[in-house]
Amino acid sequence: MATEGGAGLAKSAVEKLSDAMGEKTKQLGTAMQDVHRQRRLILVIVCVALFLDNMLYMVIVPIMPSYLAMWEAGNSDRESNASGANASGAKSVLGPGYPPENEDFKIGVLFASKAILQLLVNPLSGTFIDRVGYDIPLLIGLTVMFLSTIIFALAENYATLFAARSLQGLGSAFADTSGIAMIADKYTEESERSRALGIALAFISFGSLVAPPFGGILYQFAGRRVPFLVLACVCLLDGLLLLTVIKPFGSRARENMPVGTPIQRLMIDPYIAVVAGALTTCNIPLAFLEPTIATWMKKTMGASEWEMGVTWLPAFFPHVLGVYITVKLAAKYPHLQWFYGALGMVIIGASSCTVPACRNFGQLIVPLCGICFGIALVDTALLPTLAFLVDVRHVSVYGSVYAIADISYSVAYALGPIVASQIVHSLGFVQLNLGMGLANVLYAPVLLFLKNVCQMKASHSERNILLEEGPKGLYDTIKMEERGMQGNNVDSYHRDLKGASEEDSSDYEYS
Repeated sequence: MATEGGAGLAKSAVEKLSDAMGEKTKQLGTAMQDVHRQRRLILVIVCVALFLDNMLYMVIVPIMPSYLAMWEAGNSDRESNASGANASGAKSVLGPGYPPENEDFKIGVLFASKAILQLLVNPLSGTFIDRVGYDIPLLIGLTVMFLSTIIFALAENYATLFAARSLQGLGSAFADTSGIAMIADKYTEESERSRALGIALAFISFGSLVAPPFGGILYQFAGRRVPFLVLACVCLLDGLLLLTVIKPFGSRARENMPVGTPIQRLMIDPYIAVVAGALTTCNIPLAFLEPTIATWMKKTMGASEWEMGVTWLPAFFPHVLGVYITVKLAAKYPHLQWFYGALGMVIIGASSCTVPACRNFGQLIVPLCGICFGIALVDTALLPTLAFLVDVRHVSVYGSVYAIADISYSVAYALGPIVASQIVHSLGFVQLNLGMGLANVLYAPVLLFLKNVCQMKASHSERNILLEEGPKGLYDTIKMEERGMQGNNVDSYHRDLKGASEEDSSDYEYS
């Protein structure tokens, strides 16, 4: 009897657990169907992807000495076997912070390889995203980033590291572009779009700044491979969440998707070209200072290892502050987006010019914080402007336009690790900073060209797209639904338009 009673209790417990699990699954399914909850989950997925990409970009910085020491030991062993002990062959590539020129160049190429491949692939990935949507390219990007991270963990030589770094650039070209484009597509109101893109930018900044201490601590206490394995696990979980929330391979009609504007046409759009130029110019100081400032700090102020390691960490807070301020200002004064970008470029220029005047770590933090604050203003103001320009001047499909934005970033970060050191060697660190500062200050007035962009909204987007041609993209369809332009409202709009045309015609006949 006791056995039967125990079996009954167990069966009852299993049934209750099954019912509870079924209820939770139903609730999750209901949550997935809710548009607002789904897009919040999509924002989380995209932010994690951007965070991972920038973590992987910078996590190698504190681990690089381990690879350098390993290469040096291998070279020394080969030289010893070939010609015996050679005193010149024992020279360390690490000390004291000044590697030989050939090693310096190899490291520069290694760091730039990601941005170079991203630069080459983005025109193709942007077109691919426009054709198939945003979810499958994001999944492809996360898969490639996962493989890249595993290869990083297993790398033992320069060639493998170079392959892993380049593979990361391929994944970034899909994940970054499709992720930002997906945010622009899901958040259709300008204020919501600015806020969502601002959150994504904060995650990008956080990933870049937290990666070096994260990698250094795990490398110190757990080994060289552990930071990459942790990032690979997070990447895998993000991909699984994407499959759960969006179901990229679910049955849906892709043939009805709108045809996006070709990327070559977007590139020659003068407004988009101005924005792209601003994104490149404002990121040049950050891209060029990252590979050169540690050596300059060691030489001019005798900075310690920890000071060089946390150089950029305080700049995270003004970056987030810049994002927050720009989002709030854009919500109240959306017609001044160009001004926020121009102000950011002036701040970047002034801060860049003052970097060489700093003589201690405390002084250096101020201009570096100014640079990151200015970049936050520019990025947060101009990234939503790209989506708006596509809405009012082209078709509301965002893959190609954000591929152009990614190309703009990649130009700066492809040149930085290779060109910056050469400029410092030939001209000097002071001249490098003055040149970057002057470029930003001179480019700021160019953004006046965007001053009247906000006036395109009513005349071009509402009348030409919604009334005359019908909704071309998902953005316009949602706008019609939100504003109640379905059914009778659309008919009344057409009647008003027709009545206005007849009045114009009768006036013409009367005259």
